Amino acid sequence: MSTLYISKLAKLAEQAGAANEDAFVKASAAMATTLSNKGLVHLYGSGHSVLPVQETFPRYGSYVGFNPLTDPRVMWHNVLGAGGVRELLWLERTEKYAEKFLDHQPLNEGDTIVIFGHSGRNASGIDTALYAKKRGMTVIAITAKANLDKPATHSSGKRLADAADIVIDTGAPIEDAIVDIKGWSRPVSGSSTVLAMIMMHELIARTAQTLADKGVELPVFASPTIAGVTLHDTDIIYGVYRERMIEAQSKHLDTFKKTMAAE
Repeated sequence: MSTLYISKLAKLAEQAGAANEDAFVKASAAMATTLSNKGLVHLYGSGHSVLPVQETFPRYGSYVGFNPLTDPRVMWHNVLGAGGVRELLWLERTEKYAEKFLDHQPLNEGDTIVIFGHSGRNASGIDTALYAKKRGMTVIAITAKANLDKPATHSSGKRLADAADIVIDTGAPIEDAIVDIKGWSRPVSGSSTVLAMIMMHELIARTAQTLADKGVELPVFASPTIAGVTLHDTDIIYGVYRERMIEAQSKHLDTFKKTMAAE
């Protein structure tokens, strides 16, 4: 029996890889520029789209310079009740909420942000994109262009793809699920989250190669199960990450003070 899900997913991933070549080049160049200037590549998503954020950093095979912006209020910790899905579904559609979260994050001019969102219609991602652009950041959206046929619901009239500088299409269908089951009325097995992760790992690899071509090497997390790698090595990398975050926070604070003084 051939695979029901894997074969379809692999085909979508291959198609997306070919379709996004120009976007991969532009996005990895922007990320490499940010990282070589000791800035941060921020990562944001809500709901299922938090998972590609967590998959990107910190993990083995990733490197210093990424900053996951994980807001627990738009991540579910329960199905029903407190911390449940219905709460986050309401909150991620509420305009201006994301700004309150982002005000405390070290987002600086020259940084890059990658925003994940399958539909690209939720206020959470759109607000984040608009907020980042006002602060002189490059905005990369990883979304499904199939959803661009749907009208915008945000007050700006924009969808995530409209608010971004660079758009990477996951190729996921609007339905998201890709396996038709005989005897069932709806397909099963979602594709958007896995495809978003694949697109992001392509960017991780391409950005690393772009940096290497410039003679820049960043500390990479490696598993202590590998011969010669210890937990101490991981602690050293966390120390480097902490220093970069302190620098970013300091720069963000200086900008905040200048803004307040101007007002």
